[in-house]
Amino acid sequence: MRPTPLIAVTAGEPAGIGPDLCLRLAERNWNARLVLLGDIELFRERARRLGAGVRLVPYVANRTAASGAIEVMHFPLSVPAVAGQPDPANARNVLAILEAAASGCMRGEFAAMVTAPVHKSIINAAGVPFTGHTEFLAQRTGAANVVMMLAGRTAQGWLRVALATTHLPLSAVPEAITQDGLERTLRTVAQELVAKFDIAAPRIAVCGLNPHAGEGGYLGREEIDLIDPVVAMVRNEGVDVTGPLPADTAFVPATAQRFDCIVAMYHDQGLPALKQASFGHGVNITLGLPIVRTSVDHGTALDLAADGAAARNADPGSMFSAMELAIELAGRRAP
Repeated sequence: MRPTPLIAVTAGEPAGIGPDLCLRLAERNWNARLVLLGDIELFRERARRLGAGVRLVPYVANRTAASGAIEVMHFPLSVPAVAGQPDPANARNVLAILEAAASGCMRGEFAAMVTAPVHKSIINAAGVPFTGHTEFLAQRTGAANVVMMLAGRTAQGWLRVALATTHLPLSAVPEAITQDGLERTLRTVAQELVAKFDIAAPRIAVCGLNPHAGEGGYLGREEIDLIDPVVAMVRNEGVDVTGPLPADTAFVPATAQRFDCIVAMYHDQGLPALKQASFGHGVNITLGLPIVRTSVDHGTALDLAADGAAARNADPGSMFSAMELAIELAGRRAP
């Protein structure tokens, strides 16, 4: 029998909805042992606000907590967290939690990590350059090629959207799309769909950068000069890849269901379609890491966190989906 996987769950921005969602995991029985990483007193405060009858106990490695208790790896906040009001003073606490989860996964203590949302601008306001979980985890794990992918169930089946670029100003996107980078993205997506999702022969669509995929060069030449040659090269390596397709039609259900993943050129080209189809139940997965990492498909929801009633009624569906997938992917990696 395979051992029960130990999953690290990071609290994210302490002033956001993340700590609440972590506690909501207690509403289900999981085929895993969960450990919350964050300030145990913050979790206790949020549990009282949620009216959650949960018992929080310190996490001790190699010792399972008593039945009905939630284990917490304690990371004390620098200043008390006020729901809805993020404080840069706690930014390094947020990063320390991510560091611990990633390190625990790398050394085999954790089978996977599930992350609640962080507030990027607050971390940067604390003087720490930070573009997102994807880039942070790539650096911490030494991963050469990582890809941000979101996945969600739709009426037509799974919709998976991977990104050629991640958190960049729109003005910086064209220069950031290079032949080498796009090649690495397509290869990583193809390899990870096989390795992590057990799809034997992945079918991948690639969006163009410009409207109408450049309209034969009249609306931009990136498709002709860069994207099409890369698609042809990767296709010649045996990958079933199609494109560049106009992004406004690639996500039409009849087209999207023909593919196992659609690669969008930039964040807001692909993710609005994914979130419209499955928001609140989608999952963010980092491809190319030597560890399993999943996350929710939404942000810190400071407005919900600030309102106790709204926090109690917040939909935990994306957190539940992220946990389900983390357990599934961890199981595939287990010997």
